[in-house]
Amino acid sequence: MRRALLQSGHDEEETDAAIGRLRRESLLDDGRFAARFAASRIGNAGLGQRRVRQALRQRGVAPRVADAGLAEALRDVSEAEALDRVARRYWRQRSSEEPERRVRRLWRFLLGRGFSADLVRARVRALWPRYGDALEGLEPLPPEDMETP
Repeated sequence: MRRALLQSGHDEEETDAAIGRLRRESLLDDGRFAARFAASRIGNAGLGQRRVRQALRQRGVAPRVADAGLAEALRDVSEAEALDRVARRYWRQRSSEEPERRVRRLWRFLLGRGFSADLVRARVRALWPRYGDALEGLEPLPPEDMETP
């Protein structure tokens, strides 16, 4: 909010006063925003914690506040269920690919959406146990290879 006000030409003193007033009236609350944003991105957009945390930080939410909001959201939405929905849709849409190749591509896709390697490995093995061996030797993506939100 502060950045947007400054970029639109408001001076610092005016901006600080407006933000202070909004916070006193509970109209500007980064913690509530972080929790709602995280719940929406995990539950509706099918993103994992890493991507949500990255998106919150890009929006200027402090790391500590982003992590607390994410933890609150995870009490209400299941990251594993979100991953399952995304994985099943991916699997159906690529039914012409041979399964082992599909599993390897699914691995990269899910990591790019911000899900942890451990969660991806566990859920893919649970959903398609007969193709779990295709996950052997696959490594997590470095942060720079993740998609941007």
